[in-house]
Amino acid sequence: MLFDFEKIPPRQAYNLVIGLVAPRPIALVTTLNEDGSVNAAPFSAYNYLCLDPPILGLGLADRGPQGEPKDTARNIERAGEFVVNVVSEDLAQAMNACAVDFPAGVSELKQAGLEAEPGSLVSTPRIRQAHAAMECRLWQVLTPGRGRIILGRVLAAFVEDRFVDPQGPYILSEDLHAIGRMNGTGNYVRTRDAFLKIPRISYENWMKGERG
Repeated sequence: MLFDFEKIPPRQAYNLVIGLVAPRPIALVTTLNEDGSVNAAPFSAYNYLCLDPPILGLGLADRGPQGEPKDTARNIERAGEFVVNVVSEDLAQAMNACAVDFPAGVSELKQAGLEAEPGSLVSTPRIRQAHAAMECRLWQVLTPGRGRIILGRVLAAFVEDRFVDPQGPYILSEDLHAIGRMNGTGNYVRTRDAFLKIPRISYENWMKGERG
């Protein structure tokens, strides 16, 4: 079956893309509302895009027929900063609670049973229960259509000591147990006991026939 994206509605394209670009990491993003309260919302249109400088990318669809920016986008563009909290398996239900479309003035963190912890280099708090978080400063906002691509430069990363191998330093992902987003029907994947090691092959070893 062939789908011509120039001929199908945006919603159909969305359904196809999020089913094929998977699993996706989940960013539980904290930002500051204009009144100083903390907003928390999960996004799976998210990844790192550059390492020097370290840049993270968030894709945020606008909402409503008028294309109003979501609170997260509005907060980032106003304050110029945000925090990406890593969603591990033990935070899955709380992350899902933060996705509820609560009325204005209702704290997602409180509803999800989460607490804010002061940031190190930014004014925006991270989530205390998150085992890792990245503090970001707004780098650029792209508006290719009915949404925004927000690029943020990572200023600092907080990681609990037990999830860091100081030799690298490396993140002990096998212990952190981040979860991934699949398609748009509430499907996720665990990484617990699911790691598959495939060492990269050098050209020299490839030519020797050593191909794993």
